[in-house]
Amino acid sequence: MTPLLTFFRKLEDARDLALAGGIIAIIAMLILPLPPLLLDMGLSLSITLSILILMAALFIEKPLDLSAFPTILLVSTMLRLGLNIASTRLILGHGHEGPDAAGGVIAAFGEFLIGGDLLLGITIFLILVVVNFVVITKGAGRIAEVAARFSLDSMPGKQMAIDADLSAGLIDEADAKRRRREVEDESNFYGAMDGASKFVKGDAIAGLLITAINILVGLVSGVAVHGMALGDAAHAYTILTVGDGLVSQVPALIVSTAAGLLVSKGGMQGKAGSALSAQLGKSPRAFGMAAALMGALALLPGMPMAPFGLLAAACGGLAWAIRRGAERAVAESAAAHAAEQAALPVEEEPIGRTLAIDAVRIELGYGLLPIINDGSSEPRLDDQVRALRRQFASDYGFVLPSVRITDNLLLKANEYTVFIKESEVARGELRLDKLLVINPAGGPAGLAGEPTTEPVFGLPALWIERALRDEAGLRGLTVVDCGTVIATHLTELVRDNIADMLSYLEVAKLLNEVHRDCEKLVAELVPNRITISGIQRVLQNLLSESISIRDLPTILEGMVEALGVTANLAQVTEQVRARLARQICVANARDGAIPVVTLSPEWDAAFSEAIVGEGDHRQLAMAPSRLQDFIAALRSTWDRLAQAGEIPCLLVSPSLRPFVRSIIERVRPATVVLSQNEIHARARIRSLGTVGGMAALQ
Repeated sequence: MTPLLTFFRKLEDARDLALAGGIIAIIAMLILPLPPLLLDMGLSLSITLSILILMAALFIEKPLDLSAFPTILLVSTMLRLGLNIASTRLILGHGHEGPDAAGGVIAAFGEFLIGGDLLLGITIFLILVVVNFVVITKGAGRIAEVAARFSLDSMPGKQMAIDADLSAGLIDEADAKRRRREVEDESNFYGAMDGASKFVKGDAIAGLLITAINILVGLVSGVAVHGMALGDAAHAYTILTVGDGLVSQVPALIVSTAAGLLVSKGGMQGKAGSALSAQLGKSPRAFGMAAALMGALALLPGMPMAPFGLLAAACGGLAWAIRRGAERAVAESAAAHAAEQAALPVEEEPIGRTLAIDAVRIELGYGLLPIINDGSSEPRLDDQVRALRRQFASDYGFVLPSVRITDNLLLKANEYTVFIKESEVARGELRLDKLLVINPAGGPAGLAGEPTTEPVFGLPALWIERALRDEAGLRGLTVVDCGTVIATHLTELVRDNIADMLSYLEVAKLLNEVHRDCEKLVAELVPNRITISGIQRVLQNLLSESISIRDLPTILEGMVEALGVTANLAQVTEQVRARLARQICVANARDGAIPVVTLSPEWDAAFSEAIVGEGDHRQLAMAPSRLQDFIAALRSTWDRLAQAGEIPCLLVSPSLRPFVRSIIERVRPATVVLSQNEIHARARIRSLGTVGGMAALQ
């Protein structure tokens, strides 16, 4: 036993030499004559190889498990063509000697399988060629062509998916390499199968030509060379030629079937037999309908009852067995799931989920829930919130956190509350069956309704019936539904707290993912000159005064300049504002010019004298009484301009702007305070006056 094992082990080590020897033997068959015994061995080997290929295609799990199939197809085709040429040499050279002139295999196919009937043999041969060439090979070739095209088109998307999984940490580098190799192998395989299908097509055409040549040349050779009668020559050469054609086409048909099974396997998982039985056996209704149809055919007059009756009984039995099996599987699965759940310990809610807070949350009373349902006639609140987030992303340069909308049974039926970071910031009450009407002019609406106070700005308003919507529109009144009231309220609240919405993680995302063109600027800043938290603070300073951070490259450039002089984030913010002068001027322009009010010389001098300290340690030290005088003068000026329909900006010197803004934001947070450095060179300004002097207030 040991010498035999050693022999097979050496034979396995010499597989490459064996393949090379086989290719040389095939080439030799094209040139050298073969004796009948070797031809029989070659034809038997061809049939065995074709059956082996078919079985391998049936039992593989996925097509790539037999990725060498195009090479196998080429080798088997060359083997059949070599055997065809060798058999042709024997048939034409020795066909006059008898039916065994070309070996026992061809004689058996010619005599035993077709019984010596020439017409039957030619018919079977032509049918095999048509089935192989027109049906199987053409269909398999088309499948391979489409699969190759789609595999090639989907390769970039698959590669991007692999890169995304690798970046997200779902797979490691080794898995990424393996998946990339699988994608490449799949594309190469279907491309090779598309070309290899032409081998089978050419083999079928060659079989037809060789058969025709053998018959014609055999007749001429038998009659003219060997002196045979025409009938004897036709019988002898035609029997041998048809037998040769059949013994070639049967393996070709088997290999073509294997190729079709391989390329049509597609997305099936597992062996072909298991996959087909599992998928066909899923539906007992299909077997039940087949049983009913077979039973009906068995009862038709003139139809043979036995075959159709047996098939009807078999299909009915399978339908019953599949249904019982499915019911049993469902019951076992439910029992197993129940046992598994019973065995699991009772888990408490993760503490992280308990401590997590919502950045923005809207709570609704149960009476307001229809505004988030599809059946509501008004725009859905969640759709309006999504539009609000998109608008804020466009206006301010970053995406707001998700807004959670939930119900709260502790609220009144028509009440809603808004929370920002778990702190209640607003509350209102609505009438879902009515519309809210506001007179922009401030006078009475002139419609019948229920007086109320609009919850967003505190303006007097009316709840009117929905039937009065058109009339209110004709009167020039503002008409809003409940969902719009909540969305507007949320808009104002978020705008007032926009700076708090910009988290550390959001800043990191802006730097690393959104603005990838700023990589060099970020590398210069972080972490050597400033941290991400420092950048977050500067951006929050800008947002607190409603300045968009969408132009992040310019903001980072301003930070690079400022950090070369000072590390004070307030001063860095002022430098960034100067770099954003064009944007700030455009945002505050009215009719092409910026309406501004300046400080009187007295107030300018007072603020300058009240600033103490040097460098980054400067601070405002003004007496509270004087601060109250300044606030009163500011209010007087702004009220007077508001009556004239003006909404001005306060223009101050760069050194005073942070201190003046810190005072004004507590009494008039919507007032824009600009420094002279923030007025762009091409911007036009329109002066509306000055904030009155201190002497006038005494």
